[in-house]
Amino acid sequence: MKKTEMLWPCLLTACVCLAACSSPDAQTESAQSAPQTQTAQAVAPQTEGKKAVVYFTRDLSAEGLKKVYAKINGQLTGKVAVKLHTGEPHGPNILPREWVKELLKEIPNGTIVETNVLYDSPRQTTEGHRETLKINGWTFSPVDIMDEDGAVMLPVKGGKHFKEMSMGKNILNYDSMLVLTHFKGHSMGGYGGSMKNIAIGCADGKVGKAMIHSKGGNVWGYSGERFQENMVESAKATVDHFAPHIAYINVLRNMSVDCDCAGTSAAPVKARDVGILASTDLVAVDQASIDMVYQLPEAELHDLKERIESRKGLRQLSYMKELGMGTGEYELVDLDK
Repeated sequence: MKKTEMLWPCLLTACVCLAACSSPDAQTESAQSAPQTQTAQAVAPQTEGKKAVVYFTRDLSAEGLKKVYAKINGQLTGKVAVKLHTGEPHGPNILPREWVKELLKEIPNGTIVETNVLYDSPRQTTEGHRETLKINGWTFSPVDIMDEDGAVMLPVKGGKHFKEMSMGKNILNYDSMLVLTHFKGHSMGGYGGSMKNIAIGCADGKVGKAMIHSKGGNVWGYSGERFQENMVESAKATVDHFAPHIAYINVLRNMSVDCDCAGTSAAPVKARDVGILASTDLVAVDQASIDMVYQLPEAELHDLKERIESRKGLRQLSYMKELGMGTGEYELVDLDK
């Protein structure tokens, strides 16, 4: 029996219920009283009472990716940036290259995009980054390292920490973006879903990532809720830049508590593989992913849940809602039925 077939029959029903009533984010929000920004208040009438659609398949394969992509690609026009985490050298948990290769055949104007990193890694420089791409097998398609030739400031509408965010300059060369994400834990964010993928992954390595992470003279000075809010505001710049020409896919597979930036040092995976989720709503796809993870048996969930909650990771969801970036209310559509 495949790992993904081990999920109990009531999982999907439970997740839909959780989204509407008792999700981890809903519990977090009830304990918080932070006022919404003007942006959030302006967007609320458009989303109030409406549910986003999140598509789901247990088919963890290139065919599964193509299946969900076909449901959310309607607004992906012109030149499409395919944002994914290509990983550190020999990273064991990154998305299978063959899956992405097959998916790109469905995106004739698609280009994989990345940015250089802030932490100590070969990927700090474009030269080292390109060598890592070769090591990890990203050789079947051009990869645009968006900050190779510099950065550009994009506005953060309604942000309370930033008014603009520094992004890889080549982001301006694209008309649409597909956010293709390996959903997993993260040492500082608690978890890394679609929001984290664009928050950190589109910010340039020299300035943008430092804006998100660094406080005073401490490169990694921000943590907890403030770090989550910094990431959300960075992601908002990218979402607003492309909207409505942006869509999201989360692959719930090989979910270590560590990000793909940990490479071969990532903690062993304890959680079973779940499937693939996709939506045109950023909050909904990350909320649905959290809801599914939180339905795992305790032995599999414990480490991921501890990582998420000890880093105040659920603040990602509540703050995205405050900034009007989507809705946590969703309808889960099972594509396997």
